[in-house]
Amino acid sequence: MFNILHQKEMGILNQKKNIVLLVGFITLVCLEPFYVNAQTSGTPQYGKPYKGVPDKRDVTIYQVNMRTFSKEGNFKGVIARLDSIKALGANVVYLLPIHPVGILKTANSPYCVKDYEAINTEFGTLNDLRELVDRAHQKKMAVLLDWVGNHTSWDHAWISAHKDWYTQDSTGKIISPMGWNDVAQLNFNNQNMRQAMISAMKYWVYAANIDGFRCDYADGPPADFWKQTIDTLKRIPAHHLLMLAEGKRAANYQAGFDYNFGFTFFESLERIYKRGRSVKVIDSLNIKNYEGVTGDQQIVRYLTNHDVNGSNGSAVEIFGGQQGSMAAFVVVAYMKGVPMVYNGQEVGLPYRLVFPFTSTKVDWTLNPGVTAEYKKIIAFRNANPAIRRGKLTSYTTADICAFTKEESGKKVLVISNLRNKNIAFDIPAAVVGNGWKDAFTNAKTQLKGTLQMQPYSYIVLKN
Repeated sequence: MFNILHQKEMGILNQKKNIVLLVGFITLVCLEPFYVNAQTSGTPQYGKPYKGVPDKRDVTIYQVNMRTFSKEGNFKGVIARLDSIKALGANVVYLLPIHPVGILKTANSPYCVKDYEAINTEFGTLNDLRELVDRAHQKKMAVLLDWVGNHTSWDHAWISAHKDWYTQDSTGKIISPMGWNDVAQLNFNNQNMRQAMISAMKYWVYAANIDGFRCDYADGPPADFWKQTIDTLKRIPAHHLLMLAEGKRAANYQAGFDYNFGFTFFESLERIYKRGRSVKVIDSLNIKNYEGVTGDQQIVRYLTNHDVNGSNGSAVEIFGGQQGSMAAFVVVAYMKGVPMVYNGQEVGLPYRLVFPFTSTKVDWTLNPGVTAEYKKIIAFRNANPAIRRGKLTSYTTADICAFTKEESGKKVLVISNLRNKNIAFDIPAAVVGNGWKDAFTNAKTQLKGTLQMQPYSYIVLKN
């Protein structure tokens, strides 16, 4: 009798135990998007860290300026076009600053940040941002946030709460950096400010599950601050973060950034097109831009972005129209570094998206032929390891950018005429032969003698 009663009690206890386990399991599943990691300092980790962040060499960046990107000018407008960004061939989406903009001494610039841990209601809510990141991850794209670490708005809470967190003149007046009068310069000698900044960056990794940062004016803060920041961010469990410095100093590489920004490449390419500068300058940049690099660190190169689009022009305005800009983009995408495309560039946008980006929108119906050409160029880059990782050999002349990229016996030859005139290009002995195919059509091509290049024409061949 005792055994029978004991078995019944044990059966009831096991049933209760199973119920408790089941309730616990259901609770865990329901709360999984918000599980807390002990190292988050209390910030819940939203979702699962994205495991598909690309190798830094395999990246194609797409820059989104939300105010111009859609009629809505918000996160939902970006979500609606994620398929188009994916179809273009991009695997990293980089968003201009998402934070509230200061209203004191304001120019309505998204780079005048009022609160590092809040979202500008103009763009939507935290849940909207999370949806954007979730959808991008589902489509195998990583998401970077633009981080303005050098300065804040004049009505940021730190101004009144921690004046010593800002750089001051001899009279105790907080100063502005670089003549940017709408913002206040932070004091990187203050360790408390540094920790608060790093904590704010960590917040977005946890709260929105983002995959890294493009750091605005990265040459402003001292390199040791960025090293402190990147070392801390890289210790966040389960996340592989990409870090892009909008800067050009070699110290950014030593600080741990994956990328420096191709300022000098853009400036030199513009001079090639507008002032007739020798194309050979690109060879020297391929050395200069990589000073201080270790491992697989890269340069991000571009034809336009949110800054130069307004000041210098759209890609087609700067680089010889649709045909000229495509000849330049082939060099950007294939020669050395990773390419960045600014929203609207892929439709051959003929007008400028002018600061503060609130009035002019991208017309996505323009120039489908230009879009198709961008897709073709990026798709070949994505499919070809020699382009992304191969050894570069340059045959560039004063007018023609020509080079090979080679990896594991696979070779690609690119010849691009960066002049608006016919140019005769003597085929280098090293590439003479009939073992070539057109990269886009697979048509067999024989190279010998002199190649007559039409204005702003390019060819891409593979072995």
